[in-house]
Amino acid sequence: MDFSQIARPVQAVFTSVLAAAFALAIFGYFFVSFVRDLVSGGQPPTGDRMEQNGLPNGSSEPVNFIVGDEGDGDAAGAPITEEEKRENTDAFPSETTSNNASYKDLFGLAERRKRLRPSMSQGTVIHARQLDKDFTVGTPEEFVRRFKGTKVINKVLIANNGIAAVKCMRSIRRWSYEMFRNERAVRFVVMVTPEDLKANAEYIKMADHYVPVPGGTNNNNYANVELIVDIAVRTQVQGVWAGWGHASENPKLPELLHKNNIAFIGPPERAMWALGDKIASSIVAQTAQVPTLPWSGSDLTAMYVGKKIKISTELYKRGCVNTWEEGLLSAQKIGFPVMIKASEGGGGKGIRKVEGPEDFANLFRQVQSEVPGSPIFIMKLASCARHLEVQLLADQYGNAISLFGRDCSIQRRHQKIIEEAPAAIAKPEIFEEMEKAAVRLAKMVGYVSAGTVEYLYDTDGNYYFLELNPRLQVEHPCTEMVSDVNLPASQL
Repeated sequence: MDFSQIARPVQAVFTSVLAAAFALAIFGYFFVSFVRDLVSGGQPPTGDRMEQNGLPNGSSEPVNFIVGDEGDGDAAGAPITEEEKRENTDAFPSETTSNNASYKDLFGLAERRKRLRPSMSQGTVIHARQLDKDFTVGTPEEFVRRFKGTKVINKVLIANNGIAAVKCMRSIRRWSYEMFRNERAVRFVVMVTPEDLKANAEYIKMADHYVPVPGGTNNNNYANVELIVDIAVRTQVQGVWAGWGHASENPKLPELLHKNNIAFIGPPERAMWALGDKIASSIVAQTAQVPTLPWSGSDLTAMYVGKKIKISTELYKRGCVNTWEEGLLSAQKIGFPVMIKASEGGGGKGIRKVEGPEDFANLFRQVQSEVPGSPIFIMKLASCARHLEVQLLADQYGNAISLFGRDCSIQRRHQKIIEEAPAAIAKPEIFEEMEKAAVRLAKMVGYVSAGTVEYLYDTDGNYYFLELNPRLQVEHPCTEMVSDVNLPASQL
């Protein structure tokens, strides 16, 4: 058979189909352009054209669109006018909006949405914010002098690796460029294991200097507090950033660094001791009158005198259960189902759900084996509850604020897999209470830097304190996207 005789007709048909598709694409392009010009009055919807759509009675003055909380200097703290309230109220289509709305209406809707700002606890007032800062500084030294600071930090040791180190350098270099017009104003020293070198990790290439450290488990390198302090002293850095994981929640790290006059870019050791432990933080929360679920230490409160909070060893032990027999008695008092938790657990380890007394002893031993040596406590199970978080940011002068929240309810094996921001499931007035409780808790213990207060939120609208993570969390970019706050740079 002569295949060339068959191939020629097939080739001709294929060429015809391609030509028809090309012609149809050209026709579609011109048809869409024609419809767009018809809707916009013969002009393409450029920026100037869209601004004119929002002008009353054909005024020629440009529209001052408010993005975020921007305003002029004379309007600082000025409340939103009734006209702006009406615009914000109508900014989103109602349930009865017709699908046949004109393109002009859609353009107007898009412009009105630009005037909205994300609301927070006190989101009814728009405060002025200048687009350009009213000062010029070229170095961190000038920055500290201008704002009467006490410590210049232009060299930082990152006691972490991988994505944590990359995120820290990218965030702080972005801030350095915005502030000093020099992204290398702050230099970075990183720790590198043989495994990191073999993997050609990205953070090594980004760093200004690296220090080889032993490989193996993290107690040989990134979680080795003595090694971190030794490297910080030898490389003459002014600050250490630990990020998350490894030594980030070890109170010994800031304690030893401060003894060597090196800043720890994170919370002080006193706040870590009080809040880094689940049992201690629950006692502090009860002292601050933050709601908690029934647990083995429900009636315990700490001494709070003169802005100092003290949790004695005896008080701490009263919240623990030492044997499965003690735990079972506590669980029966609380009422099943309950959760057995290791105070030093995390990441899905050291936590078990118990439906009844018959499985209690076995599950208790599993928690003990997963987190050896950790104190254990019993807590009531909250059924059908959401896991909500409040992002905190506090300074060393006693100020603390909340930066919206996150919903991390979608989990697998007690590990978060999807984070949402903001936490829209809670009623605004309830979430405002959660924010205020988190701020109150942070101020009580003298918290500094970024931290996260975790809550359970049930179907009845009640919230319960879970724990406070005294570090920057992995999911902090969600908060950065909704709040426009550079968290690693804010820590610095």
